Amino acid sequence: MEGNFGDAAPEGADEGAERAGLDHVARIQAEWARERPDVDVSPQAVIGRLHRLGHLLTARLDVVYRTHGLSEGEFDVLAALRRAGEPFERAPGELAAHTMVTTGAMTKRIDRLQRAGLVTRRRSAADGRGRVVALTPAGRSLIDRAFTDHMRNERNLLDALDPREAEELERLLTGWLARVERPDGPVTAHRRPGGPAPRGAG
Repeated sequence: MEGNFGDAAPEGADEGAERAGLDHVARIQAEWARERPDVDVSPQAVIGRLHRLGHLLTARLDVVYRTHGLSEGEFDVLAALRRAGEPFERAPGELAAHTMVTTGAMTKRIDRLQRAGLVTRRRSAADGRGRVVALTPAGRSLIDRAFTDHMRNERNLLDALDPREAEELERLLTGWLARVERPDGPVTAHRRPGGPAPRGAG
């Protein structure tokens, strides 16, 4: 996918782009503008940079998760349980909804966390037929430490912006996300209503 963190560029291409004052995404735009002048590539200026930034930020966030022996998905499960409050439990389907993964993927995450002694499964007190996933004391201790380090890491990343820039970016992203997440949000030629959203800019 073009503009993303993992794209390989021809040897020397990025160095040449830097000398020309172009970043990775601008170089891609320039090449497409040359090859397909009939297509408006201006959306890449925003979408491509957001996609690339997302990959870079994820790589930096993953460092903290790994420090605590967790994957990003496992961190998400423990965090969703911790912020539920006492008794720190949720139904598997609720966890899947909170972390935006399929129930099958959630089952695998819970299995790994249970083997590590960080969560338990038991019958729901409210509904004897249902099951809930709950933090163990070890799980709560781990996520409290990991979350503290995670927020410190996010603060360090955000400090690349000054406070006014960060406030304006939050305002813009909040408004844009609200529009895209609406049921009647943007539908493109590559996305049917109810279908998956297109990925990336390229």
